[in-house]
Amino acid sequence: MSPKEVKTDRRYTKDHEWAKEAGDEVLIGITAFAVDQLGDITLVNLDVKAGDALVAGKAFGTIESVKTLSDLFAPLSGKVARVNPALENKPELVNADCWEEAWMIAITPTDPKELAGLLDPAAYTEILASAH
Repeated sequence: MSPKEVKTDRRYTKDHEWAKEAGDEVLIGITAFAVDQLGDITLVNLDVKAGDALVAGKAFGTIESVKTLSDLFAPLSGKVARVNPALENKPELVNADCWEEAWMIAITPTDPKELAGLLDPAAYTEILASAH
C-alpha cells in the first residue's frame, strides 16, 4: 500500500480521512498516507455508537500507534449508523487494509450534499504532493 495511493471512489479531508458513499450511508476511514505517518496501529478507540449524532470537524475517536496518538475527525455531520466491530480486537486491520476492511464508522449524513464539499481525489492528491 503506497502512502500516495488515492482511491477515486471517495472524498477526502485535509486531516487524511476518507468518506465513501455506500447506499444511504457514508463509510469513514483513514487514508494510506495517514497510516504511513502513524506507523503500526496499536489501538482504535471509537467514542461513538450507533444512533449518536456527529458534527463535521469534531472528533469521533482516536487512533494510537507506536509513534503517536491522533484524533479522528468526522468529515460530515450525521447520525452514526454502524461502528466497525472488527477494529476493537484487530486494530492492525488499519495497517493491512485502510481502504476497505478497516472502515471505522458508517454514518447517515444530515445533508448528503456535504459529501460533495469534501476534497475530490485530484485535490487530495495535490495535498499529498505538497506534503513533502
